[in-house]
Amino acid sequence: MKDTKMQVEAICNGYVIDHIPAGQGVKILRLFNLTDTNQRVTVGFNLPANKGTSKDLIKVENTQISKSQANQLALLAPDATVNEIQDFDVINKHKLSLPDEVENVFPCPNSNCITHGEPVNSLFKIRKVKEQIALKCKYCEKTFTKELVTAQV
Repeated sequence: MKDTKMQVEAICNGYVIDHIPAGQGVKILRLFNLTDTNQRVTVGFNLPANKGTSKDLIKVENTQISKSQANQLALLAPDATVNEIQDFDVINKHKLSLPDEVENVFPCPNSNCITHGEPVNSLFKIRKVKEQIALKCKYCEKTFTKELVTAQV
């Protein structure tokens, strides 16, 4: 019988973002500018996951991810895990949690906000309302859905 499975090469050092909801991997690549790195980045889209669902996966070699960066991922992939790899072994698994705020990560969707056209970094307070994530801009004080804010990534 012919072996039809292909394996993705393990990485020696770096990190793996696993259990990304299908379709969010591209946004994460943009969020962390992973298309502009000199390191090897392996990406899998729409890979088989549990119970017939799909997931995305990103592996980045010779790079570390901070706890703050990992938690920013929670906006795009709340159930993702970040595995730190050292000498081909997982040395740490980060379960993501929503940060209280994000600064200078996403632009404010309100075109009248002072963060557009002025040297002011965007800053959103994050809260969860009935299982929905809402982001409130510090400057214009408007509240937006996660989908609206992250659509610009």
